[in-house]
Amino acid sequence: MNKVLAEIIAGVIPHKMTRNRWRGILRYGLCKALRLKHDLKHNNKVAEHYLALCAIAKNEGPYFKEWIEWHHKMGVTKFYIYDNESTDSIKEVLAPYIASGLVEYINFPGYRMQIAAYDHCMDNYRYNAHWLAFIDLDEFIVPVADKTIPDFLKRFEKFSAVEINWLIYGSGGAKKHLPGTMMERFKRHSEPLHPLNRHVKSIVNTQRVFCMIGCHEAARICGSAADSHGNPIEKHFREREPQQDVIRINHYAVRSYEEFLEKQNRGRASGTKRTVEDEYFKQYDLNDIIEEQ
Repeated sequence: MNKVLAEIIAGVIPHKMTRNRWRGILRYGLCKALRLKHDLKHNNKVAEHYLALCAIAKNEGPYFKEWIEWHHKMGVTKFYIYDNESTDSIKEVLAPYIASGLVEYINFPGYRMQIAAYDHCMDNYRYNAHWLAFIDLDEFIVPVADKTIPDFLKRFEKFSAVEINWLIYGSGGAKKHLPGTMMERFKRHSEPLHPLNRHVKSIVNTQRVFCMIGCHEAARICGSAADSHGNPIEKHFREREPQQDVIRINHYAVRSYEEFLEKQNRGRASGTKRTVEDEYFKQYDLNDIIEEQ
């Protein structure tokens, strides 16, 4: 079913979470959903990877090394990287990871391709991983109460997805792109309960979800999604207080001012392109608290 028709039908459902779930299912397609449920019921394959990660990027080459090595250290054993018409060093940076088998590189041109990339990943690699996370190159999953992300996920096997809150990091006043990693350079973040931190990203059980609804939530086949405390989710993420004490996503939304401008000029894989005048930098340049060492 096409996106427009899915929006029309889902739009008559008053409850936001139910509406979003059906928006995802209808966009996925009812016939395709029934076939998937049948296939999953008869699937006996054991996934090669407990946790994999999917991301789409455009001209993010300089940031990949830190991002891959951090998440690999935190327990990700496979990365599905979708390249949306990059013209920078992405292939050179990824080459050793591709050669080792850690990264699956997919050339994915086109406009507004983020959700299409997520759909492609689920359609083609669903059976390769038990859990699959969907995040961006400026986001780092940080387990706070556990040593690794899989240690955290072991407590969530009965759930279809886990929604993890942001903690937004600001520029710290940096104007230029200086040497060092993002996690070294940016140590100031927002107040934990800032409304923007209500945003979530999802790690999904690939056997229990159809697809991603958008960038944040999953359309579930069965079961509940959970928050990071292990509570079944009953309210939309915009209506919940952020949780960052068990696990969080460090969101380096603006980096330095120079890097912010570079990102604006090159555009985004999601298709959005903001300007300085739209106040995005001021909105996300949150430096209220110095990170504890």
